[in-house]
Amino acid sequence: MPEQLLLLPGWGLGQAPLQPLAERLSGRFSVRIEALPALATAEPEAWLDALDARLPTDSWLAGWSLGGMLASALAARRGERCRGLLTLASNACFVARATWPAAMPSATFAAFRAACASDERATLKRFASLCSQGAADARQLSRRLLAAAPEPLPGTLLAGLDLLHSLDGRAALRAFAGPQLHLLAGQDALLPASAAEALRAFLPAAEVRQLEGASHAGVVERADEVAQTLVRFISEAGHA
Repeated sequence: MPEQLLLLPGWGLGQAPLQPLAERLSGRFSVRIEALPALATAEPEAWLDALDARLPTDSWLAGWSLGGMLASALAARRGERCRGLLTLASNACFVARATWPAAMPSATFAAFRAACASDERATLKRFASLCSQGAADARQLSRRLLAAAPEPLPGTLLAGLDLLHSLDGRAALRAFAGPQLHLLAGQDALLPASAAEALRAFLPAAEVRQLEGASHAGVVERADEVAQTLVRFISEAGHA
């Protein structure tokens, strides 16, 4: 039986950004992309309860951006019932705080949230552009991300942003004793370059790598390299 690998997407853009990666991994693993809960609450436990009820145990948990933060929290909750943790363009804290400055400035986040509350569609367009910034063909990638984005249910986009603001994954990352790989993007417009070094210092037993020249949406534009990195890490962990 092949290893089961569960992929959690990021905020706002749905499951489509993870499809190229899933296709490249499907020959090696049993891969499943799981939609994030469509919740209008920012209570982390509600999101984790929903995911925990739907997702099989004894699987590898992987996630992009917000999905990576939720995967980290779920891995810590499951402990030995999680085979390992893989995060993609994901930080311990998305919004900076005094004890974790290597994240998005709080004023930048607040302005983005206010824009989303005013005009969700325009904000999604801006978000797709930010995800693509730094890519070889940022305009084409941005259009691709936006075209595949689902129509959000009322209240879910703001709830997801509030969840991003409140999540602090440091305790979960430290608590999970299984293998961990955190793959960051070298040209990420949403996560500062300092996040990689901060994660290395905080998690000396984990593997932290950086995909040079990749945007936040490196899972799309560099799907081959991301897939190769994940396969290699899982193989070296002795599980493939």
